[in-house]
This record gives sequence, structure tokens and C-alpha cells, in this order.
Amino acid sequence: MKDYNGKTPSCELEKELFEQVENNTPDYIKENSLFDINNNDEFIFTLKKEHLYPYDVNNNPEGLNLKDWFANYEKEARVSTAGIRGPQNILYPHDTRFPINTVGIMLATLAKALVLKEKYANVEVKKILGREVRYNSEDFMEIIARIQAAQGIKTLAPKYFRTIPIWLASFLAFKLDLAGGEFITSSHGISVKNATKDLNNQGSQYLPEESMEFVEKIRKIFEVVENEGSYDIRFSNAENSLIDTDEMEKINDGVDLYTEYLKDGVANKGNIDGIKNINNKIYIESVGGSAYRTLSRILKNLDIENSFNWLHTEEDPFFHSIGKSKFDPKGNRTFYDYSVDAAVMIKNQDGTVNMPVIDTLNYDKTLKEAPVGTVILITDPDHDRLTITQIETTENKEKLSATGIDFVPLNDDRILCVYTANQAFLMIMDFWAKGLKASGVWNNHPRFIIKTTASALSWDEWAKNNDVKTVNVPVGFKEIANILKKAEKQISENKEVVINDVFGNDIVLGKEPRLIFAGEESGGMIIGAENLIQSYKGRNALAMREKSATEAILVASALVASIEKENKLLSDYLKEVFITNKINGKFDVRKDISYYNESESDIEKLKLAKKEGEGLRTKNDLFYLTLALAKRDNLITLDNIKEIFKDAFATLDFDDLTDVKFVGDGTYLEFKDKYVEIRPSGTDAKTKAYSAGLNKNKILEFATTLGTYEGDLTEVYKKYIKEDYYQNAKKHASEIYDNWARG
Repeated sequence: MKDYNGKTPSCELEKELFEQVENNTPDYIKENSLFDINNNDEFIFTLKKEHLYPYDVNNNPEGLNLKDWFANYEKEARVSTAGIRGPQNILYPHDTRFPINTVGIMLATLAKALVLKEKYANVEVKKILGREVRYNSEDFMEIIARIQAAQGIKTLAPKYFRTIPIWLASFLAFKLDLAGGEFITSSHGISVKNATKDLNNQGSQYLPEESMEFVEKIRKIFEVVENEGSYDIRFSNAENSLIDTDEMEKINDGVDLYTEYLKDGVANKGNIDGIKNINNKIYIESVGGSAYRTLSRILKNLDIENSFNWLHTEEDPFFHSIGKSKFDPKGNRTFYDYSVDAAVMIKNQDGTVNMPVIDTLNYDKTLKEAPVGTVILITDPDHDRLTITQIETTENKEKLSATGIDFVPLNDDRILCVYTANQAFLMIMDFWAKGLKASGVWNNHPRFIIKTTASALSWDEWAKNNDVKTVNVPVGFKEIANILKKAEKQISENKEVVINDVFGNDIVLGKEPRLIFAGEESGGMIIGAENLIQSYKGRNALAMREKSATEAILVASALVASIEKENKLLSDYLKEVFITNKINGKFDVRKDISYYNESESDIEKLKLAKKEGEGLRTKNDLFYLTLALAKRDNLITLDNIKEIFKDAFATLDFDDLTDVKFVGDGTYLEFKDKYVEIRPSGTDAKTKAYSAGLNKNKILEFATTLGTYEGDLTEVYKKYIKEDYYQNAKKHASEIYDNWARG
């Protein structure tokens, strides 16, 4: 196939994407690469005043419009839930019209280095650097490593800048007592997206206040450029000794250290013996291929590699066409990317379910010989999320529907059950708790879980039934890590641990509590340690700071091995968990409302559509958020809110609404038999509506109606809410969140 600026498409669909990008990239960008990362010698990139302003063929031919880039970057940094993400020009990554570009990576890296040098004055600074498989990630790694080396910072990275998972980088940042890390990923986002996930010295993602420290450094650099005309940014030579790949090679990229950590937890003897003796091999779907390089070594270390089959082991930034389509959701002919989130679901009018990402996995062909009961564990490109699926017969459709399990057809007599993370993780925490009880250690400590407010009611119900405390937090694993650090501090002070959750409740965890599970409905989880995890310098942790699909895969595989002995399917086990734990809220839904086409390859159209979409997202958010804040401030009552809702949503019943709360990043509507959370995406022009409860049709109706509401203020609304209060709601919410997060 034709070469596109050094990249060769792997298939016709990727070629179509490349063609669109090529055609929408102006010649002035193609002809100006700014700097040559293939230059292995030391060099200086001079940031000029001209670079701050827009390109003009006559008046400013060196224009990069970096002021506008920075304004958007700063906005993302203030609200981002998982790194500062955005699309890139996959063929010409220096294209500063896109949020992610080589110049932006260069500036952010330098700014973070300057912050660290101030914090660690006169101390050797070491950071971990990793990536998954996305376009241009190796070049981004080299930029980061060489700028850090030029600033005297040592960078630990895999040899040849090869892939490792995000959780392994996080684990090593904590275990090796590093100053932090950089990881290049955009999680399960579309192929053209990328990001740097910043890790602090705990191995957890930056909180917004940490991101703002280096954002301020970029601002100061721009001030120098404005006043003095230029600013020199140094790159070390490619062979600089501060770019250390030998240390990572000596420790096998940290795989052996992580294996030992697993043996103290989910890879205990009972679980491993069960997995070894499994009859029906489990498939691991390695979307993008980057899970294979690390996970295969861990499975070999644990001597269980023969219990698994693999799908998609080759690394591919186009993700083997998974999630890609020639048509958009409306049926228009165009390149369209649904992302690689296997949970993406479209509910058809006749009640059937369409899962566009699952459809592109082609399991009707690749698994047509796999027996009924085969489990497929699907992990994403940075290998931190997990979706659990299992092949069943069509005879079980009615039973599955009654239990709330979605499925798609494979052929005339076989279906693929696709478990939501809410369902899958409920089974996992139940199985893990049973194991702790069977081993006689359950009563050694008080137990607790951490969950995001958007996760299932069933988790709260299960915890209550098992005398386990629940701490609710906003969406994002950095929020979970923040709670862990607060609990660990109190443990170190020999105190009874009390945590204020995002609902405003003081949760008494007791003396020396232990986390048994932490997770979120989007597919990320960790299991807590029975014995505190220690770093080399003696720091203690209740659990690791990043979600790990390897932990999830091991405990899920042990669960599958356990029920296989009893000739049970996962659907049988889930039903048992519902019954034995007296769970009422067994149904859950998530409605994703996207206000624009992320796959648009014309960046100017994309920017405009995203900006318009952000306005719609914010309008929807403010409608609910302002009411929650006004109730919190005692400006309106619950009855006032019911009156507003009944006026705006005549088809819905709000009689059993019991509370409306701001939960850090969204609005939580609590009913007697369900909840609905409306949350604006922190990284895109999207609204997410979550709901869980007793009746699936009812919660879907609420999530859809509230999530898609345009946010128009009715006369009843205006009667209770003043205009200035409405306009200041976002700022007010940010202050409340900041106070809670720091508390």
C-alpha cells in the first residue's frame, strides 16, 4: 500500500483514515517538521514569539498558534479525569492545531521537569516512562526522555521504548520510590487520540492541583518568550546515561516484582491451583496487542500460561480495526470510530441491543469452534480495564434478560453474554470475600470498598449485607487513590480511620482496616492487600494506585475455574449473588450522549463541533448541578426540585425522589428504588447518564430522558433559581470539590 509520511496502513479502513488526514493537512504543516527527533546529537529547539501566534503565510509564516493551544490545554488540565487527552495528527504529529502534538509534549515535559527540580532540589530525580501502542508514542517517549535528561532527570524506560501497561508504570513509581512517571495513552479512546497520564510519587494520576503546577510553568515560559523574544529548550543526546533502559531490563521491566506482589494477593495458591486445573481454556482478547507483552510473562511466571488462549497479540495502533466502521451511527458512509470500549451499547427501538465494538471482534467466526461456556476476557490498549463475556446457548435468553445480562447473537444457537463492569465486579468482590472467609483471615481486620458514585447500587447493597463499609468518590481512579492515601495516613498514626466520602458522610472504617475492592463502572478495579504493600524505602500502601486488568483477569479466571467445577455459568453465579445478598438494585445502565463526531478528520470542523458540543454538555450539566448546589446551600427544598422536574419532565415520576446531591463531578438523584447520575465528561463534549435500580426499563427511561435534556430553564426553574447563582454554579462546584479532595 501507499506510504503516508512514513506510515503504511495495515488495511483498507486504516488507509481511508490516512487519506482523510493527509487531505486535511495543509502543505505548510507538512513542510515544516520544526525539529528532527531522529537527530541523535544534543540540540536546542528555540521557542519564538512568532510561534505563539497564528500562522499567516505573509505576516507570520512561523506561526503555531500556541497561545490558543495552551488555553485549551489549561482548560483540560483543570477537569481531566485521566490525563490531558485529545486527538492528534497521526501522520504529522507536530501539527499544533491538534491538542496533542510534539511541541505540546515538549513544553509540558519541560514544565514538569522544572516543577520537580524545585521540589527535589539537590536530590537525584528519577521517573518512570511508558507507553501503549498509539500512533507516535515512541517519538513522544524519546522527546520526554531527552528533555528530562537535559534537565538532569533520570528516566527509567523499557529497552527500545517498548510497551508496558499503565498499572506497571504506576506500580514501579511506588515500589521503587520514584519521583513519578509519564505514561502515553488515551485508555480505550479512539485511535487518533493520545495523551500523557502524569503519575506522582505514589504512582497515582495527578489531581487537578498537581497538573496546574506545571501548567503555570508553561505560562511563565510564554511570558519569557513574549518579553525576550525566545526561549531555548534543550534536548540531550539520544545515548545520554540519564536515559536508563538497562535498569528496566535488569528487573525484567518490573514483571518479576509485580508477580511477587500478585502472589501476596489475587495470585494466591488456591486461585492459581484452580486456574491451572481449568478444563475450558479462557481467551484473553488483547485489544491493540500491548497487554500480551507483559501479561504473557506474568502468566508464565505463575505457571498458568497453558490455561489461556490469546486473541490479537500483535501490537497495532489501529487496534486491528476493532471499534472501526465504514458508517456512522446514522448510517452515513464515512470512517467512524466507536472507540475500543467493549461496553458501548446501542439500544434499538424493538428492545434488542447492538454492541458495535463487540461486533467488530468477529467472534461469530473466530470462536465458532469454542464450546459453550467459553469465557473471553477483553482488555483495552493500556491494559487497565476489563470486560467479561461468556458464550451461552440461545435457550438461556429469557433467564439472562430476567437477570439483567445483555447479549448479542453469535449464530443461530449461540449467544455472547456481555457483563457490565457493575455485574462482573460484583461477582469478583463476592468471590474474593468468600476466599478471605474460607482462609480464616476475614475477621482479622474491618473491611471496606471504594467505589465511584456512578457504579452500581448492588455494590452498596452487597457491602451492607457483608458488614463491609463503602466509601463513594467521584469518577476517576485518582479519586480512589486519594482516599487510599487518606486512610493510610490515619493508619500510620495508629488512629481509627474515618473517611468523609463525596456524599458528605463520615465513614468509620475502624482500626487497621483493609480494602477488599476498589473500582468503577467503566471497567477498572484493584484488590486490596492483606499485608500492607511496602516500597523499597518503607512506604506502606493498602493497594496500588492504578486499576489493573491483570489483577482483574487473575481473580476472574479463578472465579471461572471455581464455578466450572460445579458446572455453573457466570450468569448462574451472578443470580446467586443477587439472591444470597438480598440485592434489589440488580439492573444498571449507562447512556453516553456524544454531541459531535470525534472521528472528524478536519481539525477546524472538529474544533468547532467540539466547542458547540461542550456548550450543550455544560447546559445539560448546569440544569441539574445548580439545583443540587442550591439545595445544599438551603436556597431551595426537595419539594421545589420535584416541582421543577415534574414541570420539565412530564412523562417521569419524581414522587419517590429522596435527595439531589453534587458528587464532585456530577449530580446524583437518589430515589427510593433507584439512582440517576448526570455527569459531564471531563475530557470531551459528552454527557454520561448512569442509573441503577429495580426496573431496567424504568432506569433506562430516566437515564435517557435526563441525559439527553437540552438544559433549557423553565419558568418554574427561574422562579426558584437566580440568574447569577446559575452562572456561578460551576465555580462554586469546583470550590466544594477542591475542599473535599484536600480534606
